[in-house]
This record gives sequence, C-alpha cells and structure tokens, in this order.
Amino acid sequence: MSGSKDAGMVEKMANDRFKVLMAGPDRSVHGGISGVVNNYYDAGLDKLIDLYYIGTMVEGSKGAKLLCAVKAYLRFLVKLPQYDIVHVNMASDSSYYRKSIFVRTAEICRKKIVIHQHGGNFPEFYEKELSDAGRRHVREVLSMGDAFLVLGTAWKKFFGAIIGEEKITVLPDAIQIPAAVDKQYGVHKILFLGRLCKAKGIGELLAVMPGLRANYPDVRLYLGGIWEDEELKARAHSMKECVTDLGWVSGNVKQKYLQECDIFVMPSYFEGQSVSILEAMAYGCGIVASETGGIPDMIIEGETGIFAVPQDVKTLEEGIQRLLSEPELCRRLGENARRKAENEFSMEDNINKLLSVYESVRGWER
Repeated sequence: MSGSKDAGMVEKMANDRFKVLMAGPDRSVHGGISGVVNNYYDAGLDKLIDLYYIGTMVEGSKGAKLLCAVKAYLRFLVKLPQYDIVHVNMASDSSYYRKSIFVRTAEICRKKIVIHQHGGNFPEFYEKELSDAGRRHVREVLSMGDAFLVLGTAWKKFFGAIIGEEKITVLPDAIQIPAAVDKQYGVHKILFLGRLCKAKGIGELLAVMPGLRANYPDVRLYLGGIWEDEELKARAHSMKECVTDLGWVSGNVKQKYLQECDIFVMPSYFEGQSVSILEAMAYGCGIVASETGGIPDMIIEGETGIFAVPQDVKTLEEGIQRLLSEPELCRRLGENARRKAENEFSMEDNINKLLSVYESVRGWER
C-alpha cells in the first residue's frame, strides 16, 4: 500500500510541478544573490520545478538600472497569472524598495509568496535609516510572505522580532561540494573573494599586509572581485610586492585559487552569510572571518576557523598570523571546515529544504 502511495505522489509531482516565478538581481550581476541563484540553476532546480526567473537589477548607470526595473516589472505582470508561487530574493535599501512592489502585486493577485532575505545590512537599514512610517511599511510588506527565508539563526532572531518567527525558515546558502583536493598548507597564500570595497574590510586587510610580510616575506594576498572603491584599488595596486589583483574570477580560475591558497579571509563589516566562505570551507582553507551576521553558523572558533572583530585591524592580523605560523592548525581547521560544508551546506540538502517550503505554502501534505 505504501508503495502505491509513494508512486502516486511522484506521479502528482510530475504532472503538477511547482510553478515558481522568481525575482532577484540579473544573473549576470557580480554579487551574492546572483551567485545563489546561479548555483540553483547549476544544480538543476529549473529541471525539478517550472521556474521562471526575472532579473530586476543590472550593473551600470542609474538609467540602465531604472530601465531594467521597469522592464522586469512589466514581465512580472505578464507572467504572474501563469505561476502559483512568487519567490522574491531581497536585500535592503534599493533592493527592498524594488522588491516590495513585486511582493505587494503578488499579494493583490492572491499568489503564494516566499520572501528570501539575503541582506547583511538590513539591521542598519531598518533601525537607523527608516522613519517610524518606513518601519511600519517594512513590517507590512515582510508580513505578506507565506514563508520567510533567512540565512542563519541570528537572522531568524532579528526578523522574528519584526514579523514573528512562525513563518521564518533558516535556509543557509549552499554550494555544490567539489571533490576532495590535495591541499598544501604553509604556502602563505591568502585569498579574498567578494566585492572589493570598504564594507568588506578591504582597507583593514591591506593594512595588515606590511606587518605580515615583515615576518613572512613570501606571504601574498590574492584579491578576486570587482572594485567599488578607487582609493582602495590604488592602495592595493601600490602593494604589488605582496598583493595580486585577480579581477573577477569564476569557474576553473576560481577553483584554481581556492585550491592553491591555504588561507581565506572575509573581514566584512556585516554579512548575510557568505557563499565565498562556503567555497573556502569546501576547499579546506584555513579561514579568518568577521564574527557577524550568518557567519557564526559556519565558523566555530578554533574548530572550523578563527574570528576577527569587524573593523579591527589587530584581531584580523592576529588571526592571519596564527594560520601563517601554524600550518598544522591551518590544516586542522581546513579539514574540519570541509567536513562541516559537506554535512550542512550541500546544494542537494538546500534544494530539498526549499522544495519542502514550496510544498508547505502550496498546502501539500507529505
């Protein structure tokens, strides 16, 4: 009897797949949300469900961004009647304002709504930049979600205070776990991947390099990303004896540096989570990262990495110094991080959990 019931569920899902209209930044954008969406496509989410993606923002001028937003909303209006679930990927600031229009429209059209919150700077936006009326607007919009996805336990607590925890699900970012690599430790190669700007701690990272180089003349920092601060870019380019600007890296090139570098750093001022840290964990890097946002769900001090205080040069330098001076510690942390990535942050588990959320909002029973 059980076999026929399971077969019936499989047939039902095959004939009546989830119809999901998803919105977020264009997949060409160099950023965290686009990376998450592209990971979903690489893992085949669009083969499991009827998925249509609308890019609401592109990189470029204000005019290009406005034109993209208008076109995206018009496409959204055309496609909306064909889909049951609207999945909105949202951050803070302008991302919130853009996506709030999509959420309100989906609510008016009585669609099931999944709000996926990625913004590491949302507390600053909500508590310091908005008026009382603005905060009421946020509470109203976020409460329209039938499900509300956050990247970590700290975010469930924060948004739970705004909309209540009953609809909130912790869905951390995830990656395809690569095959194990033969990692060399003690090579003194430090890697950063992400936006190259003040808020990612690039100023502090550049500031520690002369002191590290005094003790380890062979140390080298590799910066992979898009520059958003010309002053920091000029500083980095003036330090060519120990800093290499890789530009934006992806695919095999990114994998090459993740494999070759024994240390990974992420000294962000704030962070939703970090796909880059997950990638570094999967490649067995010793990690030094800020204790902020969703990072403590990935890094356990002294077990899978070392914490630094955001905006603090001293703790950042101390953390990196430990890994430079103790290659066996670097190895132990890296191997533990790899196991944690395998056990907790695989894309397969993430997609299964996301499908369960879709089932829940659609009202299906398991």
